Amino acid sequence: MKYKVFYKDDKSHEIELENNKIKIDGKSTDIDLVKLLDNKFHILQNHKSYNMEVIHADYNLKRFSIRVNNNIYDLNLQTELDILLDKMGMSVASNEKMDHVKAPMPGLVLEILVEAGQSINKGDNLLILEAMKMENIIKASGNGVVKNINVKKKDAVEKNQLLIEME
Repeated sequence: MKYKVFYKDDKSHEIELENNKIKIDGKSTDIDLVKLLDNKFHILQNHKSYNMEVIHADYNLKRFSIRVNNNIYDLNLQTELDILLDKMGMSVASNEKMDHVKAPMPGLVLEILVEAGQSINKGDNLLILEAMKMENIIKASGNGVVKNINVKKKDAVEKNQLLIEME
């Protein structure tokens, strides 16, 4: 199975998984992957060690946020079918307008990743909320423009508190 993995806006790699072998951009690579917990893994590649944690996974949109050695990467996967549909102009584009963003749980605002006036798309990271000692990336549920941000970094918030106003 082939996948195209997009990250950092304009970067991508083609990953091919076949018979327990992995090819990255057409080159075979030896990767030793060990699952530690449901969302944590240890990777050994070319005598280098990596700790990986899946922070957020949206299997429907094929969007993932992972932490590799304390660096966070947002990934978007495309299968061969997705790529073919894009080429045919039949990609599943979301035109859903986003409503206001409310806190899904009580917590502490660690990071605000958007600013007023910024256009956002479904799946974009908006802010990081710490709850029960876990970092939760709050993502856009649709498209829109940030009208106002009602919280600041290090603010404590309650469940259903209005965090970001959209227009």
